Amino acid sequence: MTPTRTIKHKELAAERLDRLRAILRETTVVRVDELCEALEVSPATVRRDLEELERRGEARRVHGGAVAVKKKRYEEPGFDDKTAIATGQKERIARKALELIGSRETIYLDGGSTVLALARLLRDRDGLTVVTNSLRAASELAGSGPQLILIGGELRRLSQTMVGPLTRFMLEELHIDRAFMGTIGISLAEGMTTTDAGEAYTKELVMQRAREVVLLADRGKVGVVTFAHAGKLSEVGTLVTDDALPEAYEEYCQDNGIQVVVA
Repeated sequence: MTPTRTIKHKELAAERLDRLRAILRETTVVRVDELCEALEVSPATVRRDLEELERRGEARRVHGGAVAVKKKRYEEPGFDDKTAIATGQKERIARKALELIGSRETIYLDGGSTVLALARLLRDRDGLTVVTNSLRAASELAGSGPQLILIGGELRRLSQTMVGPLTRFMLEELHIDRAFMGTIGISLAEGMTTTDAGEAYTKELVMQRAREVVLLADRGKVGVVTFAHAGKLSEVGTLVTDDALPEAYEEYCQDNGIQVVVA
């Protein structure tokens, strides 16, 4: 098989898994023969796909088919609690992300705890312009360092960020070199997700205004899906993480031109 055909095969397999997930979400219980008809593939291919979803914890095989595995609703912890989780990984990711920032750039800092770790490394970077919707990041940089622009909007107390449609009025007037984004979950099927629709709105708007999107996410975010869609994974230019990604994610990043940096 030629390299081109190999890549095409991987793309088709990923698309088929996404369609299989969608069918499971809608029907919960599926039969192999029904999937063969819906996906236009052989029973052997369906069984391999179901084995893969079972391995990922997304489905459970039963005689003649499979059932969806219902995941518990994700309860977002408070900001201070999140900051205290995996602090070593977050600091390593932040230091690696720092290497991506030029001397005179305009950057955006999102409201995640990993992005806050990056903000703390920028206190002496007075050549930068930092745009942020994060009260915590703004507090870190209020005394010295980059020129600081704080986005207005509705305060989301849980994340200490300004979010929602009101953020549009300022963001649409700005051009951002790099947006450093956080996320609660990353999924090949659902992209980036968060628990609040207003926060998701602002995240997507920021990514539209940025020349490059840099996603800071530790390995524990992979495979997590929460309430609100906050952008396609294909919109990310660079993913900075703390450990090797699962093979399917590595292939997706390679096929979509996403640079993966492991701290």
